[in-house]
Amino acid sequence: MTILKDTAATTGLRGPVDHGIRDQIIDAADEHFSHYGYAKTTVADLAKAIGFSKAYIYKFFDSKQAIGEAICAQCLGSVLASAQESVADGKSATDKFRRLFNKISTLSAELFFNDRKLYDIAAVSCAEQWPSSEAYQVQIAEMVAQIILEGRESGEFERKTPIDEAVRAIMLVFMPFMNPVMLQYNLDAIPDGRTEVVSLVLRSLAP
Repeated sequence: MTILKDTAATTGLRGPVDHGIRDQIIDAADEHFSHYGYAKTTVADLAKAIGFSKAYIYKFFDSKQAIGEAICAQCLGSVLASAQESVADGKSATDKFRRLFNKISTLSAELFFNDRKLYDIAAVSCAEQWPSSEAYQVQIAEMVAQIILEGRESGEFERKTPIDEAVRAIMLVFMPFMNPVMLQYNLDAIPDGRTEVVSLVLRSLAP
């Protein structure tokens, strides 16, 4: 499965295809956001910090949000890659299900404590439904669907509930442990509350 498909057409990337300059802008923005926060930083601030003109930055990104999108996509892509690696080591669909949500919630909580400014960007992306955040949730849903199908084929999970209905319900149940806006109010529920929710969902999937 591809990690966070190319969303350049919808995330404000534009201008010369010079990845070195783009990466330089993104790295500088990441550092600047980490110190001052996303909300308090302007494109003019970034331009001054990097040593570029504001007009030059606009050749590569059409807004501050577009830069935030690039940073957010990298962060969420890393979480998804780690989750996929953990799921791949699962011995059964049940084990893969537990691994998926344990890894995502654990990494999200670590981001909250270790890089709060970056976490805040992820929270903004979810609250404002940025393409990077939407793509992240879609790909988690795809992973859930694949695990359910595998569990049905092995006889671990029931077959009566429509797959799309099951996936939607599971995603809703786990939002408090995945969505940055909600997770900050549920940190005390990790890991015990998360484990209980996972167990409850698995019981509902049982044949």
